[in-house]
Amino acid sequence: MSINQLDLHGIRHSEVDRLVENFVLLNDTPMRIITGNSDRMTELVLTVLHRHNINYERFKPGQIIILGG
Repeated sequence: MSINQLDLHGIRHSEVDRLVENFVLLNDTPMRIITGNSDRMTELVLTVLHRHNINYERFKPGQIIILGG
């Protein structure tokens, strides 16, 4: 089974909301979002996930996993 992945390295903070929202709403789980070590990037991603009541796990620093339900 492959995992859909969105790597946010090099993406501007102003673009994160739209990119993450489209990614999580248009793809099947499981998904991985790579935020890197940026606390701000992680915060922006989590804002989108909370807005859509999407469950996630943070197994490793710098990435968020959406397993589905």
